[in-house]
Amino acid sequence: MKVGFIGVGNMGGPMCRNIIRNTNHEVIVFDLNADAVKACTDLGATSGSSVADVASRCDVVITSLPIPKVVEEVTLGANGIAASAKPGSTFIDLSTNSPATARRVHEGMKAKGIHMLEAPVSGGVVRATDGTIVIMVGGDDKVFEQQLPLLKSFSGEVVHVGDIGMGSTAKLINNMLAFCNAAAAAEALMMGKKSGIDMKKLDAVIRNASGMSAGYANMASKALAGNYAPSFALDLAHKDLRLALEMADELGVPGMIAPQVMSLMRMARGMGMGGDDSASVMRVYEKALGTDVRA
Repeated sequence: MKVGFIGVGNMGGPMCRNIIRNTNHEVIVFDLNADAVKACTDLGATSGSSVADVASRCDVVITSLPIPKVVEEVTLGANGIAASAKPGSTFIDLSTNSPATARRVHEGMKAKGIHMLEAPVSGGVVRATDGTIVIMVGGDDKVFEQQLPLLKSFSGEVVHVGDIGMGSTAKLINNMLAFCNAAAAAEALMMGKKSGIDMKKLDAVIRNASGMSAGYANMASKALAGNYAPSFALDLAHKDLRLALEMADELGVPGMIAPQVMSLMRMARGMGMGGDDSASVMRVYEKALGTDVRA
């Protein structure tokens, strides 16, 4: 089978390379970053010349793209996947979208006779690299079963959550929860620092007690080391949380916590931290209080 992979950057690249390593499929890649493409072709992939070129040559086309606007351009644009892929082929989008965007793209694919799965992922660059990433899939049951071996080739857990739109729903809810946990962790760590407790010992307590969460683990790892090099950029976290808040508004669910986290993210971005790791919200506390939480 010929598999196209469009968007082989920080997240897409590791996932694509796991497909190359773990299957016998012919993989064709496209990205605007030549170095990202080379990291895949060095393992045996072929480089495509454009989105249209990749889509026209492949049985399955996968995308991993940063924002919904780019997803729509790549999928529904004049030279996009819907206009170029073969009828009967399958499109799988690993990007984080709004449910409305996923459904809109699905309608565009359906009109051209192209099957679609939305399959956003969770786990960050580390788990994308080691092949343990979680994939939450929305789409037709039969299409899901057909593509399950491919999805399993670069993940640790694949959950079919329902129709198109439900994958995005699951991803946004999960990320909102993670960001809220991380913001609470930042507040807790600053309380610890100001109290004078040994931060390494506090960290040991929390990691083995009821306060532990994935959001805490990421925040503490970054903040206690004073290392905010991006593994998941604040700008992307801000985008995901904004989409989650839009969904909450559409559903009529009041926001008591997430809107405050959004404000914290806005402050951090306003301080020029948008390209740094999402854990940089900790630095809002550090700058406001003139205290470094580094252990």
